[in-house]
Amino acid sequence: MKIIDIVQELEAKAPPMYQESYDNSGLLTGSYDWDCSGVLCTLDVTEAVMEEALSRNVNLIVAHHPLIFKGLKRLTGANYVERLLIKAIENKLAIYAIHTNLDNVIEGVNATIANKLGLVERSVLDPKPNTVRKLSVYVPQTHVGAVQDALFAAGAGSIGNYTECSFFAAGSGTFKAGQGAQPYVGSVGSRHVEAEVKLETVYEVGNERSVLAALKISHPYEEIAYDLYQLENAYSKIGSGIVGKLPKPVNSADFLQVLKNQFGLSLIRHTQLLPGTVQKVAVCGGAGSFLINKALAVKADVFVTADLKYHEFFEADGRMLLCDIGHFESEQFTRDWLTDVLQQKFPNFAVLKSVQNTNPVYYYF
Repeated sequence: MKIIDIVQELEAKAPPMYQESYDNSGLLTGSYDWDCSGVLCTLDVTEAVMEEALSRNVNLIVAHHPLIFKGLKRLTGANYVERLLIKAIENKLAIYAIHTNLDNVIEGVNATIANKLGLVERSVLDPKPNTVRKLSVYVPQTHVGAVQDALFAAGAGSIGNYTECSFFAAGSGTFKAGQGAQPYVGSVGSRHVEAEVKLETVYEVGNERSVLAALKISHPYEEIAYDLYQLENAYSKIGSGIVGKLPKPVNSADFLQVLKNQFGLSLIRHTQLLPGTVQKVAVCGGAGSFLINKALAVKADVFVTADLKYHEFFEADGRMLLCDIGHFESEQFTRDWLTDVLQQKFPNFAVLKSVQNTNPVYYYF
């Protein structure tokens, strides 16, 4: 097992291109070519986590939060980041971070929160633009069905709750094969006219490699004429936060009790309780104040997130129950997600969940 094998599985679930511009996800130390002795999944990289990795004989730490986030100009051990990086290099420990790209997929970080609350009818709260592309390809009429099937199997053609979406129009294509060509139809040196179909479909940008591979395998031509278009459309399964519904309405106080129990909370910072019942719930792991207006726009009754400032609580404006459960607390089940995904793919490999509580915040009562 190589480190690249682990990375490829994670990036198939949360492609690196979905991380935010300020982020630093990816392999931070080590090499993709290293043999992997095992994986330790954690939320944060701390000295205790690093010691645990060494004691459990694994050489890859997969963390949600990147150890290197800001720019580094030296490695002198002057702070905890520099000390941990020096220790990782000395002990040949690879560190991989999967941060906002995992935040931005519907089955990622926010799904772990939604699962704990039992939310149904889920959708992305703030879909990310420029995550959809359109493929336009010319196919001989005899092979339209085969090419469609291959593209759909590779994940193309999904729009909301619909799959196998495409458009095609019949026409005629011309080409003249040159010396050395091996044309599927026609003859070298002669112009050929072929009955063709212009086939168009859309795909998630993170799935482009698989879609193009399927096209090349299924298309009969030696040289395939196709175009790729970047669309401004947002993709419904990529973006920030999740909104869904509780199976049945509850009053605000009961919801807070469920939240407290499911996340093992000692306290919840929240706005004034709403009269009546709540059912529509928006969630965002980590710092989610940037989504308050989005949650209001979809008429969420509750928004669960973390790291809210004093003045941001006013933005709920009596229309929504705003809950701050803490950064670590909101993302604590991410290490379970990482462990489960890798154990399912590599059931006979050492994929371990860290036993360390990396929360740097303590509460005094």
